[in-house]
Amino acid sequence: MTASVIFLGLLDHHPIAFVPLIGFLFLGYAGLVLIGLGFSKLLIWFLCAVIFAYAVLKKYTVLPEGIFIDFPYFTIGLSYIFFRVMHLLIELADGNENKRLSLGAYLLYTLNFTTLISGPIQRYDEFAKDQFTLEPIELGPRIICLQLERIIRGFFKVNILAMLLLSVQNAALQELQHSSSSSQRFLSALSLAAVYPFFLYSNFSGYIDIVIAIARLMRVRLPENFDRPFSASSFLDFWNRWHITLSSWLKTYVFNPLLLVLMRRVSSLSIQPFLGVLCFFVTFFLIGVWHGRTSEFVVFGALQGGGVAVNKLWQLRLTSALGRSGYKELANNFIYIALGRGLTFSWFAFTLFWFWTNWQQIGLIFVSLSAAHWLAVWLSIWLSATVTLAVWEWLRSVMIRVKIAEEPLVVSRYARVVYATAFGFISVVMIVLLNQPAPVIVYKTF
Repeated sequence: MTASVIFLGLLDHHPIAFVPLIGFLFLGYAGLVLIGLGFSKLLIWFLCAVIFAYAVLKKYTVLPEGIFIDFPYFTIGLSYIFFRVMHLLIELADGNENKRLSLGAYLLYTLNFTTLISGPIQRYDEFAKDQFTLEPIELGPRIICLQLERIIRGFFKVNILAMLLLSVQNAALQELQHSSSSSQRFLSALSLAAVYPFFLYSNFSGYIDIVIAIARLMRVRLPENFDRPFSASSFLDFWNRWHITLSSWLKTYVFNPLLLVLMRRVSSLSIQPFLGVLCFFVTFFLIGVWHGRTSEFVVFGALQGGGVAVNKLWQLRLTSALGRSGYKELANNFIYIALGRGLTFSWFAFTLFWFWTNWQQIGLIFVSLSAAHWLAVWLSIWLSATVTLAVWEWLRSVMIRVKIAEEPLVVSRYARVVYATAFGFISVVMIVLLNQPAPVIVYKTF
């Protein structure tokens, strides 16, 4: 807890800036106390109060400006604190958490400095299992070396790879808006759309690598947040691999309860399969809305929800037309998987325009080329991603088959030493030569 307090103090030196956060935490704990005393019927009221307080503190534009706090205050990590508070309230009301959660344990969990800024979103039972154990989890020389290697890898992704990708994107944006050559603008649009997903992955997953490794060195295990997302062959699969703890949280507390309620109310067997489509849309729409307080993120959410819903609808239609065995055979086809992987990447890249920019810049970007040119850009990204990612998956499968001491050579301790040394050396050289600060952690703003 002391480390978390010191960490917060380093982020903001003005005590008054923490007053709204303290109020938010107090609201959540008051709900836990009352629910723990048996007032479970108050759950819905406290959930609404926490959601409303969160929306006010984040200044969502759908709310009247008159209710916002007008002095500067601390909001870094509030979105992740929000998820932890909501998780505790729901689980306590369901009887899945300790009825007498102490204030110290509550603050230790909600303000855990390793997950404060950008997650991952850890469940309380997983947190408590390591934090309050009588026998700390193992921390030997091998584990320490693995975590140090992961920190170096994460540092390289955030400080070098993300920085280079961001510079490419910025250059493409300038070229797109100022070049008089249509062919050059086409290439710039291609770079602009295709590069940002890799930048975002390097920036966010690199940060997650660092915090997971630091937490493990402190004998705390954090959940993984990424699982090779660009290997996903569908948009549904993509969200099982990207920001895993966020999509898992919403599936548990939004998708499953909503689907259960609808299934109870709709008895038609022909309609029930499509209820999942609706629930997927709502769940992933909320993912987009959670990311930001402006209308751009409403569109981002609609595109995420729409992508997942259409993906699910496509699966239902194919299963109906081909049968379960026929669809399974098609889903395992190499070409089908490759095309699906490329389509998933291109759709995600397209949706990110509403993630990283605003309406004014979006307008300038899209008027720089004709609709036909943008269609060609999208098709080019789809086809190039299909080929490139398929080649990468093939190379990876080949490299994994090469083993040493009964483990794949590419992930052996020998290879890890080489990776860490190379990444560390490149990072030092690049930082010295370029003398540029690392990009801001994108998810810090959430």
